[in-house]
Amino acid sequence: MTPRLRPVFATFAALVLCATGTPGVAAPRVAYAAPTGTCDGYPRLDIGMAKGFCAGLVIGPTAADRTRPMRLPRSLLQLDDGSWLVTDLGSWDGANGAIFRLRTAPGGVPALTRVLDGLHMPHAIARGPDGKVYVGEMSRIFRFDPDAVDARASIEPVVTGLPDNRLHDNRHPLSKFVFAPDGALLVNVGAPSDQCLRADGTPPGRTCPETDGDEHAASIRRYALQSPGQWSRDYTVHARGLRNSVALAVHASGTVLQGENSYDFTTRWFPFDEINVITGGRHYGWPYCADVAAPTPGWKAARAMDCTSNAHTPPALLLPPHSAPLDMLWYDGAMFPALRGRLLMTWHGYRSVGGRIVSYATDARGVPVPDRNARYPLYGASSRAYGAAPAANAVVMTPGWNLAAGRRPQGSPVGLAVAKDGAIWTADDRAGLVIRIAVDRP
Repeated sequence: MTPRLRPVFATFAALVLCATGTPGVAAPRVAYAAPTGTCDGYPRLDIGMAKGFCAGLVIGPTAADRTRPMRLPRSLLQLDDGSWLVTDLGSWDGANGAIFRLRTAPGGVPALTRVLDGLHMPHAIARGPDGKVYVGEMSRIFRFDPDAVDARASIEPVVTGLPDNRLHDNRHPLSKFVFAPDGALLVNVGAPSDQCLRADGTPPGRTCPETDGDEHAASIRRYALQSPGQWSRDYTVHARGLRNSVALAVHASGTVLQGENSYDFTTRWFPFDEINVITGGRHYGWPYCADVAAPTPGWKAARAMDCTSNAHTPPALLLPPHSAPLDMLWYDGAMFPALRGRLLMTWHGYRSVGGRIVSYATDARGVPVPDRNARYPLYGASSRAYGAAPAANAVVMTPGWNLAAGRRPQGSPVGLAVAKDGAIWTADDRAGLVIRIAVDRP
C-alpha cells in the first residue's frame, strides 16, 4: 500500500520497536495459527482457499514459531527448481532493504541467505533479456549477479536519478519496471501526493504540476534500448496521469497493463481502483478524473480536464475501491490448467475488499473481459455492485483470507510468481511470509 506521511514514521517506528524489537516492522496483532497438515508437501496455512487450491507456508512466522527472518518480503524470482530470490523492503524509510536467496523443497527446512543488504526499499525483481537479475530500488534500477562471489561488487546501475522520498514526504517511491516489447524499460514514477492539492484542499494552479509540469511524476517513463543491456540515460514520458503503477505487466501480445492504486478518499466505496491499457502519449486522468469519467472533488471547479473527452483515457476495467493492486501476471503453468491464460492479481488493500488473490478471464490481448452487472467481494458481506462499467466478476482464489481472531490476520499479498512446476508463489509483507499455492493434496 501507500507509504504514509513521514511525520508519522517516527512515532510508529518507536511503537513497533517496543513491540517487536525489529525497527520498522509491525507485529501482526493476530499471528497465523500453527500449520496443521500439509499442502503439496509444505505446512498448510489456515487460509480459506477456492476448491482445488491450498496454501503452504514456505517461510515466515506463525503462532508455533514467531521468528521473522524477513521484515517486509515483497517480490519473488525463481532461480532454479529449489532456489528463489526475495526482495525485502526492510522499512518505509532508510537503507534497511535486502535481497535474500531462499532455498526450499517440499518436506524440507527452508534456508535463507542474505545476498545484498543496505538497500533503499527494493521492491521489483526480474530476469533481464541479458540473463542478469534486475532490481528496482528507490531512486534507481540496478542489475547484479546473485551467483557472484561478491554479489555487491557485481552491481551495475541501469537507471539512476529516479525520484525518492527526500523530495516529498509521502511520495510513492517504489521503482517498479517492465521490459517493453521493443526492449525499452518502462518505469513507474508514483505521484508525490494523493490528490495534488494544497493543504487547504484547493488546486495549486490551473493544472497539476506534479503530472503536467516539469516534475514528470504520476507517470510511466520510457528509457529506450540503445544496445543490448544498455538503455538511454534520458527518458520520455510514456504515459501520464497515473497515481501509482506498482502493478505493471507485459502480455505476450505486447499489451502493457497497469493496475492503478487510486486516490485515498476517506469514503469506503469511492473511487474504484483500475486496470489500464497503457498506450504511449495518453493521459489517464490523475488527479482530475476518477472511475470512468467522474471529476474529482478537489479539481472539479478548476476544469483542468474534461473527463468525458478524448483528453482522458478511461480505464479498461474497474477494480474494487481501495483494493490496492500490487502485482499481476498471466498464468502459464501446468499445475492449474483452468487458469491458463487468465490474469492473476494481488489485492493488498487493508480494507474489506483487500487481502485477496484473484483471477480474470482475458481476451487475446490479455485484457480482462468485462461482465454485465459485475459485483465485487468484500469481507463481512457477500458482494457489492460496481454500479458503473466496465467491470468484471473476479474469481477469488483466496476467499477466506480475512481477519480471524486466533487464526490469522487479514492477508496482505504483494508479489506473484509462477514456479517451474506451476505452483503460484506470493509474499505477505505485513505478516512476513512467503506462501506457495498449490493443487490441494497433502
